[in-house]
Amino acid sequence: MFPNAKGSELLSVLATIDPAVQAAGTLTTGWISVANHHGFLSLVQTGVLGTSATVDAKLQQAMDSSGTSAKDITGKAITQIVKATGDNKQALINVKPEELDTVNGFGFVRLSVTVGVATSQTSAQVLGLNPRFAPADASNQAAVVQVI
Repeated sequence: MFPNAKGSELLSVLATIDPAVQAAGTLTTGWISVANHHGFLSLVQTGVLGTSATVDAKLQQAMDSSGTSAKDITGKAITQIVKATGDNKQALINVKPEELDTVNGFGFVRLSVTVGVATSQTSAQVLGLNPRFAPADASNQAAVVQVI
């Protein structure tokens, strides 16, 4: 689409669940406005999963950055990753602003990752794609310390 653009000019790192050994339970990113990008991609990664562990991930939507009226986005959840086949895997979840309930004021998204049964290695990112105002790297979260 933009053959002369750098990848970092077309996508933003908006939120992360940093690589860690995650205990059983749920971690979420902060709420992200969908106003500044034409699409979003969530990348969920597993490392070594604990015995009988499971990993679930989904995108949720809310009316504001505080999470008012939070609810799941239909069709935006991965098939559960299980220990037997799930070590060192990745899953991608795509969403566009028009897939949200914008008619009812939902304009924010977040990623939720749940580890079940046993502590496991996980990480996740939410990327903003095709910014409404270029370059995209101007919207990177503060934890992005270098763009080369």
